Amino acid sequence: MPGLPGFNSAPADDLRPLLAECLAVPRWVDAVVDGRPYADVDALAAKAEIDLETHEILGAIAGHPRIGERAKHDGISAKWSSAEQSGVDVSLADRLVAANLAYEERFGHIYLVCATGLSGEQMLADLAARMDNDPDTELRVVNRELAKIAALRLRKAVA
Repeated sequence: MPGLPGFNSAPADDLRPLLAECLAVPRWVDAVVDGRPYADVDALAAKAEIDLETHEILGAIAGHPRIGERAKHDGISAKWSSAEQSGVDVSLADRLVAANLAYEERFGHIYLVCATGLSGEQMLADLAARMDNDPDTELRVVNRELAKIAALRLRKAVA
């Protein structure tokens, strides 16, 4: 797809799989497709801002690997995830495993952060700070992180 013009003119069914790689929420995928044409990439990326229902958040994060782990599947989102987590130092592996497990025990789902540009130490600090959130607040934080990830991925998809 050649950039934004190709995205704007592509058949909807051709875009759906790519958009689901950006954010695996069917309602969001439909909204992005239905919002075409976009005047610029910023307008497209703004579509990432969406208030998700709890089941949509949990469904969307199910496809994300834990911070410090490789994706369990192949595909473009696995490649994006690997690049997004490039700041994770393997020497932090044990600390990340322990922090992820504590988070999952507390909230019942994986820790998710928009990892682009963050070091492993920064992610560990963010995870620790978020442990004080109540479950509803934490879901709203995860919603915002999913939106950041989706916006970055939308930009990559049309680049």
